[in-house]
Amino acid sequence: MRSERKIAEFVLVAAFVAVAVGCKTGNQSQTQPAAATLSADDLARRTIERRGVEAVIWGMPAVNYDRMYQAMVHDAKAGEGSNKVVYWSRPLSWKNQTLTPNPDTIYLMPFFNTKNVGPVVLEIPRADNGSITGSVDDAWQTAIEDVGPAGVDKGKGGKYLILPSGFKDHVPSGYIPMPSATYQSYALLRSNLKSSSDADIASAVAYGKRIKVYPLSQAAHPPDTQFIDAVDVVFDATIPYDMRFFESLNRIVQIEPWLTRDKAMIDQLKSIGIEKGKTFNPDASTQNIVKQAVLEAHAWFQPQYEKMLAVPFNDGTHWAFPASPEFAKAIQTDYADPDSYPVDARGLTYSFAFFSAKHIGAGQYYLITTSDKAGQPLNGATTYRLHVPARAPVSLYWSATAYDRATHALIRNTQWSSRASNTSGLQKNADGSVDVYFAPQAPAGKESNWIPTDPNGKFEVLFRFYGPTKALFDKSWKLPDIEKTN
Repeated sequence: MRSERKIAEFVLVAAFVAVAVGCKTGNQSQTQPAAATLSADDLARRTIERRGVEAVIWGMPAVNYDRMYQAMVHDAKAGEGSNKVVYWSRPLSWKNQTLTPNPDTIYLMPFFNTKNVGPVVLEIPRADNGSITGSVDDAWQTAIEDVGPAGVDKGKGGKYLILPSGFKDHVPSGYIPMPSATYQSYALLRSNLKSSSDADIASAVAYGKRIKVYPLSQAAHPPDTQFIDAVDVVFDATIPYDMRFFESLNRIVQIEPWLTRDKAMIDQLKSIGIEKGKTFNPDASTQNIVKQAVLEAHAWFQPQYEKMLAVPFNDGTHWAFPASPEFAKAIQTDYADPDSYPVDARGLTYSFAFFSAKHIGAGQYYLITTSDKAGQPLNGATTYRLHVPARAPVSLYWSATAYDRATHALIRNTQWSSRASNTSGLQKNADGSVDVYFAPQAPAGKESNWIPTDPNGKFEVLFRFYGPTKALFDKSWKLPDIEKTN
């Protein structure tokens, strides 16, 4: 988008130069820029639309967060209020409609709000008969820190203290401080599965429910942690490209403090009716304009997504890391570089995914593709094969998951969404490699290795490495492209 802006600036400068030349040569009427003929109403409308587009790109991570929080409150029927844990008592089915979630683990998502209760404690258990891979993010989905064996406690467990925005008081000994830029925050915790057997699922759930959440003010006598099981509800946190997007963004603006890096957006948002301390109630004309703006932003994301995926992790393949290098650096350092603020790349990433890790590559790593070996989009009506070579570079497990290309959520109404090295009954080849199939119907004799697709749509595949090892990063192990098969 920066290059597009540069082009726009160049065109504008060229137009004014043409006007200047026209004035000198007497041809002003022939070179008058079109903007000069716009009415005040036209200019106001175009300003609102421009600022609406930028609000969508800038506000995407916060709206993404709010969508998950609202799904907890309404879909999971947890009710208003935070400092609760929504969890799934079985590996995720398609009913979890968050963006590119992991269906080969047990998810637990504590939601925190420190605004009224002050610091909140998150207790992570020692990695003994289980382990957690997870991170705590603020409401802008900037990673505060990782937890569990790949995090600060290194598997020893610990008491993480989520601190309110601007907190300056003393942190008691025995707690791991987690300074948040926002009052709201959340953790994405994965209780790792040894296999998909009923016994191992029950064990991972029991281990995950050893986490505790409570206000520091009640640490002497902590109340029981409230767990809400969302396994049987449609938990819809997909991004709505309509007025609901701005309603979510307004909720964030009303609750959260303005971050210094974002204060340039204060007047921008006023233009579209979002202002701290005031009701969001745009008139019919403004609503019509911003409805077009959110659709334009959605359309802009599409080519940016493909452009990001055009940079392969391994030369000669179509697998890519799902974030730009500039954004990956920024999110791990809390935007510490004073000359970089990759808002465009951030907005793109949170249009198809949620959460960030503080140390990417420590606990997990990801590769994504939307294309087959021939570079053609993955079509749900076609049968494909992914050959996963032996000795995959993981200490925990690998998984391959199919998502709806349009929504970036799990494909609806499928029996399951993924296959993984910890899938019970997964067929292996004689050399230890595995063939995974994507198709609307299972190839004969391959149901245990089959991932269902929707014949009426396109899809994308995310390949996960949990406990990634050296061979992934030195590229001595390479994931081949997905291929069409008969």
